[in-house]
Amino acid sequence: MFPLALFTCFLTAHAYIWPSPQLDALEAARFNQNGHNAGGIANFVEPCDVFFTGGINFTGRSNIADWLRTAYHDMATHNVTDGTGGMDASVRFAEEQERPENVGDGIANTIGLLFTITDRYISMADSLTLGPIIAIENCGGPEIAFRGGRLDAGEPNMPGVPEPQQDLETHIASFVRQGFTQTEMIGLVSCGHTIGGVQHDFFPDIVPELNDPNSTESVVHFDSTFVTFDNNLAIEYISGTTHDPLVVGFNDTTNSDKRIFGSDGNVTMGSFAKSRDFFQSTCAGLLARMFNTVPRGVQLTDVVTPLPVKPFNVQLILDRDTLKFSGEVRFWNMSEDASRTVFLLWDDHNGRTHQVSLLFSGVSTAVAGRYTAAWYSFNATADTPFQAIEATAGVTSMRFVVDGRLEDQGGLGFSVQDGVVFSNTSCATSQNPYAGHLEIAVRNGLQPARVYLEQEVLDSVQRITVVDTEITPPAHPPANASSPYAIWSIDLEDAVKSVWYTIGFELDDGAKFSSNDMHRLIDLPPCAS
Repeated sequence: MFPLALFTCFLTAHAYIWPSPQLDALEAARFNQNGHNAGGIANFVEPCDVFFTGGINFTGRSNIADWLRTAYHDMATHNVTDGTGGMDASVRFAEEQERPENVGDGIANTIGLLFTITDRYISMADSLTLGPIIAIENCGGPEIAFRGGRLDAGEPNMPGVPEPQQDLETHIASFVRQGFTQTEMIGLVSCGHTIGGVQHDFFPDIVPELNDPNSTESVVHFDSTFVTFDNNLAIEYISGTTHDPLVVGFNDTTNSDKRIFGSDGNVTMGSFAKSRDFFQSTCAGLLARMFNTVPRGVQLTDVVTPLPVKPFNVQLILDRDTLKFSGEVRFWNMSEDASRTVFLLWDDHNGRTHQVSLLFSGVSTAVAGRYTAAWYSFNATADTPFQAIEATAGVTSMRFVVDGRLEDQGGLGFSVQDGVVFSNTSCATSQNPYAGHLEIAVRNGLQPARVYLEQEVLDSVQRITVVDTEITPPAHPPANASSPYAIWSIDLEDAVKSVWYTIGFELDDGAKFSSNDMHRLIDLPPCAS
């Protein structure tokens, strides 16, 4: 069976009210980290010593260090005077990666993982921010406020990442250009260098060949806990036991950490060494500012926080005279409880309210297990929705009752749009699973200006764009005048741009709506020959 998610409007208010396509996507990527309905990035940062694709790691490297380094190198092109550069994923361009300031393969490795969560609502720059945030939080670090809405650059930015051989004055000037003071420079460098190290292959003038079976890529780490975000870098620096290759390296010209850390008489590093909490809180603030350093004119969202109650993958499918209604709901800060009762209430177009008991479907965690969420499903299995709703009655909104407590989004309810739904009379051509006949049911009385197929494609610089293909309205009124839906259809000789698509529609006032989830033509049943 081929499902189509409920439609949601692109015109959203500032407050996060479900449904809101961009915020729903950002919030899910941010907080659905482990367990049920987990996102993608956490898989590449846990365990914290994993490098690139997993397995036993004797390289001395880790993905978490590469995520943070890549994000900083992307941001460090920012110029506060003219507003250019910043977190915009320009570091993905070969021209930037080939510069001496970006030496190494860590940036390319990280960029290769960005597409695990990048889509029309989550830019590469947002992904490049989420990666290190989730890495830091899951590897001993503080919780970091995340805002979304970054835009991906269309061309490389100007050079500007500091290099180890540069003198202190050059480093200070570079950080000032980025928008940070000398003291903040010390903080950012120490926050960044609490994980990872320096690799011989790319910095032979800084690190010697180690011939160490536990560090096959000859990486000298900044501190003794190189995959844990803690204040050991400062403790070891102040105590004189540091092995930081940018402090005690054999080439004093490249000992940039030594110059930076000591530039205020070790006041900042001394404070970090004395208090883990101070170090963590300082890093949480500085890194949030770093991640929020964007080109002038880019408007970020408010800090993305988890919705207390969040419907997920809510779907309606027209099946002749009925609507199949399914989905899940996530309850934040809630653990599994066999005695808990959860009900779904939904209202229909006739003013009636219906109720059904929901089934527990799993638990997810976020921020190194600091938060737990319980999930309940509208249906017993993915292919068997719990309830067939009379199509004429439909559904307009829903609410939940948890152990007798009403959850209705502050009295707003959770709006459900049943005006345009997928019809299970759609099919795929048996000889070509990427071609077929799509039928979309449009509720009588809605009268959209247009209904269209949406497909995500990459432009010439790898940014995701959405291509629309018009779906044809019926040429004649339906044979059954009492039918609640009219069928719009489209024949696809082949996938227009890709095998994945969603459905959108537009009203006469210009408001656009879109389904939340992408689906594939290949999932359709075969067309009758």
